[in-house]
Order: sequence, then structure tokens, then C-alpha cells
Amino acid sequence: MTRILLLGGTSEASALARALAERGDDAIFSYAGRTGTPVAQPLPTRVGGFGGVAGLVEYLRAEAITHVVDATHPFAAGMSANAIAACDRAEVALAALERPAWRAGKGDDWTRVRDIVGAVAALPDSGARVFLAIGKQHVDAFTAKPGNFYLLRLVDPPETPLPFPDCAIEIARGPFDVASDEALMEAHGITHIVAKNSGGTGAEAKLTAARALALPVVMIDRPATPARRVLNSVGAVLDWLDHGADRGV
Repeated sequence: MTRILLLGGTSEASALARALAERGDDAIFSYAGRTGTPVAQPLPTRVGGFGGVAGLVEYLRAEAITHVVDATHPFAAGMSANAIAACDRAEVALAALERPAWRAGKGDDWTRVRDIVGAVAALPDSGARVFLAIGKQHVDAFTAKPGNFYLLRLVDPPETPLPFPDCAIEIARGPFDVASDEALMEAHGITHIVAKNSGGTGAEAKLTAARALALPVVMIDRPATPARRVLNSVGAVLDWLDHGADRGV
């Protein structure tokens, strides 16, 4: 009997949830709980962490989970590493639904960096007007360069004031379109963009807009993840679930 835990947080996770619900699969959708108003899902849903590897192992066993699909954000490296370790310990099959990373193309002006520290270092010390398209978790790092203006686009309003002397907030949920992103950047006089290489189409518009406006992009590479089975489409995941998924990478 197959029982699936879907670790969500991406548009691909939502698409897989719809497909599983339509098929009548026995599945649970899990949100980390970082967004105050997560997208409703057609599956039984839990919100919150598991308490590390040990907590996830306990949950997998208590819920008789047979398969885990990790469709978390590509930068949720801690959760992905915990899922790998927990599934190995609990002897549960695991696959990641992972969208391909973005690649720079003709007309793009990208500076690739390894992490947030590298992104801060890549910006001018002052005078830049930065579209900080990285969510809210790591914005404090950019206080090292308070002489810049920062535009943040967030799903939820921040609970505390932003730590910058000159900044603005755009509250919006993707997917976004190129025309709107161009208009947003022009309205704020943006000179630089900082983005995480999350891939997918929902947030790609800002990169197309940056190309059209000839704006430089500081692109943060994805964090390294331990070896695991990686699938790139909902169909591939369904096929894996239907054809004797094992625990191999």
C-alpha cells in the first residue's frame, strides 16, 4: 500500500498535489510554515517543521509513509538533507521533484556567486538601487551596505520594519509577468537585481525584464545537496510512484 508524503512549497509541488488528488492517491502535503498564507492544497495538509532528522523519522514511521517526494524550494537545503537522511534511516523511498536551474543567455549580464555573502560583496558599496528578489530570510546580510536602496517583493507583509534606511516593499504572489516586472523596476529606478537561482517559470519574468532593461543580475547559485534521485516533471514522479520505486539514487 502506497502512502506519500509530499514536501511542498513550490508551484511544482502544487501541480503534483493536484495530480495525486485527481488519482485518489493516499498522500499528505507538508508546508514548512514560512508563509503566513500558503496556497490551499487538495490533499490533507500539515504545516510546520518535523524536528530535524529524528522527528521526521518518527513521523514517517507513525504515518506509515512509504514514499517521500521532496518538492521544496531549491534553496531549502536543510530540509532536503534531512529528508535524505530520514528516508535512509526509515527505509522509505525518496525522490526530488526539482525544476532545472536558470541559465544565462544572450543579452544577460550575470554575476554568479556562491551564497548570500558573495551577493552582498558583488553590490556597490553605495548608490545602487537594488531589487532584492530573495525573500525575507537573509535580508539582514545586506545591512552591511546601507548606502543602497533596496526593493523587496514579499508574499506576506513583514512583521517588523525592514532594516534599511532607504527601502520599499512590494507585496505580491507569483507567477509574475515581464511587463509588470519591467514597470516595477522602472518605477523604482532599479540598477541591480539580486536573485536566487530557483529556476522555474513563476519568477523568471524578472530575469527577462532585466535583460530588456540591460540591468546586471547577481545570481546566487543553488546550495549543494547530497546525492538523491532527481525527477524533473510531475509525470516522471507519477511514473516513479507507479513502477516499484525503490530507495536507490
